[in-house]
Amino acid sequence: VQLVESGGDSVQPGGSLTLSCSTAGYAWYIYCMAWFRQAPGKEREGVASIGAYGSRTYQDSVKGRYTISKDNAKNILYLQMNSLKPEDTATYYCAAGLGRGTSPSLLEERYNYWGRGTQVTVS
Repeated sequence: VQLVESGGDSVQPGGSLTLSCSTAGYAWYIYCMAWFRQAPGKEREGVASIGAYGSRTYQDSVKGRYTISKDNAKNILYLQMNSLKPEDTATYYCAAGLGRGTSPSLLEERYNYWGRGTQVTVS
C-alpha cells in the first residue's frame, strides 16, 4: 500500500487548507485511516481518524476546525482544515491501518502504512 499526501502549503492564521491522501491499495474501504502531524521538536500526534465504516474521531485541539473524510470510489482521504493557527504548523502524515481494528483511532500502533508527509505552515 502506497500513500501519497498533497495539499500542504503556507497560509496565514485563520486560513484554510485541504490535504489529500491518495492510495493504490487492495480493499481500501476496509482500512482505518488517519491524519497525524509532527511539529519540529515534538512527537508525532494523531489529529483525525475515520474508521472503516465512517465513524470519526478528532484530537481535542482540532475539533470544530478539522474534518476528515474519504472518497472510497476515488481512494482518496481528505483533511479539511479551517481557522488554522500557528500551532497547527507541522508535517502532516496520512496513515492506513489494516487488520488492526476498524474503529477510528489516534494511536500510532493502529497503523501499518504511512505516507511521507506534506508540510503545513501557518504564519
